[in-house]
Amino acid sequence: MAVKKAYDAITKLMYGNAAYLSAKAPDGDISPDLRARLRDQGQKPVAVVLTCSDSRVVPEDIFMCGLGDLFVVRVAGNVAEETQIASIVYAVEHLDVALVMVLGHTHCGAVSAVVEGCEDESLISLTSQIAQAIQGERDIKQACCLNTLASTHRLRDAPELRKREDEGKLTILAALYHIGSGRVEMLDQ
Repeated sequence: MAVKKAYDAITKLMYGNAAYLSAKAPDGDISPDLRARLRDQGQKPVAVVLTCSDSRVVPEDIFMCGLGDLFVVRVAGNVAEETQIASIVYAVEHLDVALVMVLGHTHCGAVSAVVEGCEDESLISLTSQIAQAIQGERDIKQACCLNTLASTHRLRDAPELRKREDEGKLTILAALYHIGSGRVEMLDQ
């Protein structure tokens, strides 16, 4: 059942992304009626999306989703640290979400900063994780892919998420959003 639920969520997201590629405006439901239903009935998102804080990366639009469809966790460089993992565990355990997508993107400023040698002390908690993930890669797109895959692996290593994935109740996958074209590319399956 959970595998079908995850597959249905992936299908919804990828169909939404296909619609987004030719869209002129977002298509997700943000109506007053939906807001009232979500207030009264609570949220039942189809997926968790861990993504970057970059203002050009808006999962609700990229996948043409409305209110209540996605549980989005945003942090520069889409890194999976303790608070991000805790947020994802919450959604998986309490909202019964069966799909977690780590959505990296091309032209990521956080990844670029690491590739270019940024040594700002105030960013070390972010840049150190990215540096470990990209292991000296100089190609920005490849570094963005490696960073996204590393966050996916960190989520798979979280005991609560690993247990659910091992039981077939959760799918965790990596994808890359192409800023210029709007296309989402699956990185692992």
